[in-house]
Amino acid sequence: MGLIRIGAVAAHFSRDLDFDVQRVGTLIEHARGSGVGLLVLPDAALGGYLADLRNPAPDALPPALARESPYLKQIAEFAAEMVVCFGFCEAEGDIRYNAAVCVTGDGVLGWHRKVHQPAGESVAYTPGDRFAAFDTPVGRVGMLIDYDKTFPESARTLAVDGAEILACLSAWPTSITNRAPRMAQDRQSRLFDLYDQARAAENQLVLASSNQTGAMGGMRFLGQAKVVGPGGDILARTWSKAGIAVAELDVQADITTARRVLKHLDERKPTAYAQ
Repeated sequence: MGLIRIGAVAAHFSRDLDFDVQRVGTLIEHARGSGVGLLVLPDAALGGYLADLRNPAPDALPPALARESPYLKQIAEFAAEMVVCFGFCEAEGDIRYNAAVCVTGDGVLGWHRKVHQPAGESVAYTPGDRFAAFDTPVGRVGMLIDYDKTFPESARTLAVDGAEILACLSAWPTSITNRAPRMAQDRQSRLFDLYDQARAAENQLVLASSNQTGAMGGMRFLGQAKVVGPGGDILARTWSKAGIAVAELDVQADITTARRVLKHLDERKPTAYAQ
C-alpha cells in the first residue's frame, strides 16, 4: 500500500450540529491540503460530549442521530476519497449509544458503539457489546472510544481481528476528582498518553488518537491528539492545543519491521490467561 498520511484531530465541538458539521468540513479540507488519507476526529464530534459525567442531566444530553441522519451523510460527502472516523450520539429508537463511524464518500466502512463506561455515563448511554475491525482503503482499522482504550483486551481483540490501525476517538477530560493546577501535571493527561503508547506497542500496530479540547459544562478536555507507531513511539502530536497531528508512514512495512523478531500476537498463550 505504501506511504500514507494519518491525521489525528484535537478540536472543540458543541451542541450546535450545524456548527459541528462545518467545523468537521473545515478540518477535512485542512487535512486534505496536508495529503492526509486517514483522518480521526474526536468522540462526540457531532453534538459534543456530556457536560457533567457524575450526574448527566437528561435535558442537557447531546442530540441523538440515527445512522441514516443527513448530518452523517454530509460528512461522508466532505470525506470524498479520504477515510474519516468521527464520533456522535447514536439513536436506535429510544436507545442512545456513544458511537463512532468511519466513512468515505462511497459510504460507511465501519461502526463502533462504546463498550466500557466510566461512572455516570451509563445514565446517558447504553453500552455496546463488541469490538470488530473492518477493511478500508488505507488498511484494516479498528475503533475505540474513550474509556475503551483503558482495557488492553479491547485493543487486543481488534489486533487479533487483523487491525493494522487503531482509531481511538476521545472526549477525554482532566481529572474530575483531583484536578491539577496545570494540565501537564494532571493524572488523566499522563494516563491518556500512557494508554495510547501502550496499546500501540503491545499490539505492534499504528494508533491514531484524537481528543476534544476546550470545555463543556464542568468538563475540561485534554487535547493531546497524536499518531503512535508500532513500537510505541509518538510520531506526531498536538499537545493540549487544537490542531491536527499528521504523520506519514508505511503502515504494513512498519508493522512488519516491529514484528520481525518478537511477534506478540503469535507468542500469546491464551490457555494460560485467567478469564
